Amino acid sequence: MNAVPTTKLPALTGARWWAAVTVFVLHALVFLPIYPFQKSELFRVIHDLVPMQQGAAGVTFFFVLSGFVICWSFRRGMSVRGYYLRRLLKIYPTHLIAALVLILVVAVPLTRPVVWLPNLALLHTWVPNWTTLGGLNVPSWSLCAELLFYLSFPLALPLLARIPRHRLWWAMAGLVIAILLLHTGFHLWTEGPKDTANVFAVRLLPGEVSPEFEIHVSPQWFAQSDIPIPTSYWLSYLFPLSRLPEFYVGVLAARMVAERVWRDTRLVTPLAALALCYAATWFVPVNYKMSALLVAPMAAVVATLATRDLAGINGINNTRPMIWLGDISFAFYMIQYPVMVIVTRLFIGGRQYSIGGWALWTSVSLAASILAAAAIYHGIDKPIMRRFAHRSPRVRQTAPPLAHSAIKARTKP
Repeated sequence: MNAVPTTKLPALTGARWWAAVTVFVLHALVFLPIYPFQKSELFRVIHDLVPMQQGAAGVTFFFVLSGFVICWSFRRGMSVRGYYLRRLLKIYPTHLIAALVLILVVAVPLTRPVVWLPNLALLHTWVPNWTTLGGLNVPSWSLCAELLFYLSFPLALPLLARIPRHRLWWAMAGLVIAILLLHTGFHLWTEGPKDTANVFAVRLLPGEVSPEFEIHVSPQWFAQSDIPIPTSYWLSYLFPLSRLPEFYVGVLAARMVAERVWRDTRLVTPLAALALCYAATWFVPVNYKMSALLVAPMAAVVATLATRDLAGINGINNTRPMIWLGDISFAFYMIQYPVMVIVTRLFIGGRQYSIGGWALWTSVSLAASILAAAAIYHGIDKPIMRRFAHRSPRVRQTAPPLAHSAIKARTKP
């Protein structure tokens, strides 16, 4: 049954939850140090079925969606200063809360700022060193890229405005090809693995008893002075500038939907394309696994979900439970790892579990992460955004926040 068309896009909000869950499942497999399960042949088989690109697909969705939503909601007359303030307030409070939880529950050496200060400042992915990259809250690496996205968008508005409607497809194709060429360059000319192996693998410690700490928050990890990372892996997955084009794929997708260049409401085609490209990631080198093959079909999924919303077509992502889960998905993404660390400290460390134990503590971590995320969203994120959302000059509420009119707007500092 069709609803009244709207400029709001609830299906995109609901879809955020699926992306967050894909990341969570991979992290639960790798970051819950359950021995001897993680040393078993069964674990190896499961990890082959839940590889690094599963979590990476969720992150690619977030990056494309970020570009889409930022472009879609950027209104005529919006203050750039107000825009920057809202973006910072959206990510930093939740980020700092998650980091503080880790500082309180693990022995973070505060006398070694290299392992925590770059993380707090969201600068830690700009250097290829796991001492900095892997310290504190591991999932926060993606916020370094998001911060760059947010900062760049107002600066890119004049260039975006020059792309005429009839050339949006060409611009999108050129950007996707540029992403493929970029990752080809990383594969050919930088140091790192060249085969198709899954490099995002669990780091195992000696013994058959589960350790007290996940390796990235262990005293041994914090004590290391330099933990190298393959350059090609860092550049293709973690380096913010390398992920910037994915954000602008989302921006172009927003324009295509707003200007009715993309009109298709059939979700089966982009989902099938995404499934095929995801299957192909098993057979390509690591540089192509993370986003290069997934960004185009992911943009098609985002654009189609938005088009369905505008057409008033309902689906599972439009339901109230899914919209609520989508609303808390950012807090869930940020707090999942600290929750896993706490579960490890309280219930896993010093014990032995099989796959049943992994399933149990994964379920506990999932439930606890949802509860913690709900508390953060309703108690901190939502009140902060409600208070500061209208600090910049208001725009007419009747003006639709469509991408085409937005990027042509002159913004004031």
